[in-house]
Amino acid sequence: MSKRWRIAFHDENRIRQLEQTAGVSPVVAQLLINRGLDDPQTARQFLDAKLSSLRDPNELPGCQAAAQRLASAIGQGRKIVVYGDYDADGMTATAILIWALRLLGAPATFHVPNRIDDGYGLSIAALEKLAQAGAQTIVTVDCGITSVAEAQRARELGLELIVTDHHEMGPQLPAADVLVHPALPEGNYPFHGLCGAAVALKLAWALCIEVSGQPKVPTRMRNMLLACVGLAALGTVADVVPLVDENRALVRHGLGLLRERALPGIAALQRVAKLQRKPALSSEDLAFSLAPRLNAAGRLGQAPLAVELLTTGSADRAAELADYLDELNAQRVSLERSVYLAANKQVQAEFDPAADPALVLADEGWHPGVIGIVAGRLADKYHRPVVVVSFDPLGVKPGIGSARSIPGFALHEALAACGEHLLGHGGHAAAAGVQVAKGAIQAFRTAFCDYAAEQISGDQLAAEIKIDAEAPFTNLSQTTVEQIEQLAPFGQGNRRPILCTSGVTLEGPARKMGGGDRHVAMTLNQHGISLRAVAFGRGDWAEPLSALDEPFSIAFQPVINTFGGRHSVELHLTDWQPSEHPAPATDAG
Repeated sequence: MSKRWRIAFHDENRIRQLEQTAGVSPVVAQLLINRGLDDPQTARQFLDAKLSSLRDPNELPGCQAAAQRLASAIGQGRKIVVYGDYDADGMTATAILIWALRLLGAPATFHVPNRIDDGYGLSIAALEKLAQAGAQTIVTVDCGITSVAEAQRARELGLELIVTDHHEMGPQLPAADVLVHPALPEGNYPFHGLCGAAVALKLAWALCIEVSGQPKVPTRMRNMLLACVGLAALGTVADVVPLVDENRALVRHGLGLLRERALPGIAALQRVAKLQRKPALSSEDLAFSLAPRLNAAGRLGQAPLAVELLTTGSADRAAELADYLDELNAQRVSLERSVYLAANKQVQAEFDPAADPALVLADEGWHPGVIGIVAGRLADKYHRPVVVVSFDPLGVKPGIGSARSIPGFALHEALAACGEHLLGHGGHAAAAGVQVAKGAIQAFRTAFCDYAAEQISGDQLAAEIKIDAEAPFTNLSQTTVEQIEQLAPFGQGNRRPILCTSGVTLEGPARKMGGGDRHVAMTLNQHGISLRAVAFGRGDWAEPLSALDEPFSIAFQPVINTFGGRHSVELHLTDWQPSEHPAPATDAG
């Protein structure tokens, strides 16, 4: 669907002032200003992102008390179980605490629920099973902050329960022995954007301080913690939390530590993802190569194997597990493509994407592990809230659905308004899950779309791309693009800059590439300068682009391609418009 381009206001005086006071290039100055970083000191702190900027772990609410309890549990020889989650953030968080506990002499084990059979978070059945198996101390990672009934059951079972989490809290907090969370009401931690793995890293760090009795921990503990910074970086990127404040420092340094202090599982994962020959890792490598392989295990009910990969000390076992996860990811890609094609076909047959304010799609047999990805892709394609529901072909289980939203439309509120048609729902503004009976799907679809029609304005339904600046090919030197890379790592809250230019032509037809022809590559020319361009996940652009017989405009992210050891500027297309398309809007500043 056509997207509105909005170009950031360009103020030469502000750019020149920041260039001089912060000691950066004009390009970087413009990009910093676009991100609200026009104060020289703040801009410099953002660019430097020192590891020393990480706050003392004992400042994190509940962290010191949790470390004291875990140290005591280790000393008493209690059986400790780390209760994790089945996504990449939960897996890396689990691995961080397992490495720390085992280094400190605790033969700790882990439990990760099955996404399909168990669902998210703490469960009473799992706690009862763990207690029966002899568990004495349970420490959660990336879950538990809303588990009120489960915490009560843990207390009845005589389990010591330590909850570490980062998700939104409910109206009542669980009665655990200790809660560790950046946003606890009694705390004053200044940054609430930590992911589950970062919270686990803070606890591992605090535990090392507690056991060693000194702020500067011994070398063996320090080496373990540095390796775990890499795991926390992976969890941070995978969980799509904002790459600002502490998260920026974690990922900036974690990218290097994933190479310099690679655990056996991480090294094996880089091998199967074909990243070992890259001179350095980027946040995009974590987001699009490493995290999907971990998440594939969770989506297909094999999360414990991914945690084993991240915690094994055996290179041989790591290689075996990494190969298996790579196969699972290929299977996930195939399942995702199949469900996406079927769901998109349903959109075309049953909806008017240009007019309908929301899409609710359902069918039997769609794999529940990939419907969230499909909902996200369709929400991005049509810029509409999307709910994708998978029904059990045998009719034994209720339909399981995943929902993804657009800016300004709160899914959790929408689902609450349609709650009479659902068996259950949960989530937040951007992503949520539902359970629905097959006989109620039509009533739910009608209610959800009617609610969306009332709440979403016409402007909200127009997708928008925020563009940092206009830049002809003559400005895209390797030096300039390398200056842009100073703002890395890129991700949520600090997206890779998007530029635009017009008067571009194709040199030859656009070519589909990748498994299932998912991507498209081309060579673009402007005023005699040729650059390679790739549009990931937009294989459908190949025909309309190749059919153009006149210059057109493009929105793109410039990158440095290091293929074959050679460095060259490459463009990653995010959108294109025919030459007759209306001129893009410009922010007033």
